[in-house]
Amino acid sequence: MLRIEHIFIADGHSYFGRHGQPAAVFPIVERSEAECVAGRGLRGDRFFGYKDDYKGQVTLFAAEVFEQLCEELKLTAAQPAALRRNLVVRGGDLNALIGEEFELQGVRLVGAEECRPCYWMDQALAPGAEAWLKGRGGLRCRVLTSGWLRREA
Repeated sequence: MLRIEHIFIADGHSYFGRHGQPAAVFPIVERSEAECVAGRGLRGDRFFGYKDDYKGQVTLFAAEVFEQLCEELKLTAAQPAALRRNLVVRGGDLNALIGEEFELQGVRLVGAEECRPCYWMDQALAPGAEAWLKGRGGLRCRVLTSGWLRREA
């Protein structure tokens, strides 16, 4: 069962759609709770209502993978917010949820696809982060039912 350790919201895109340009500065803010809206995403987030049936309405990342990344790349000051995923969760294999419906705190989600890392990860975390994260970059989901998610850590 997945447990939410961090909830992050950003109101703008620091990396998405910025190929060939410098990163923008849109802070990612940690919250204790977030409202999920069916078919739209997390209220207040940069991808809220982005497109109909958008595969990345909510993104998840495994806390265990973040810890392993930090250990292997010797990242002593890295924070999970640098990943720019909405939810950092513990307790499950996110890749196993691709194509599956599942429930998180009463909210129904469907795992749409892997949240593939991009070259910005080398800037946000450290050189080599993008390559290290291939195959373990997280999960992009669609929101099937509305409800609230709360940090449990």
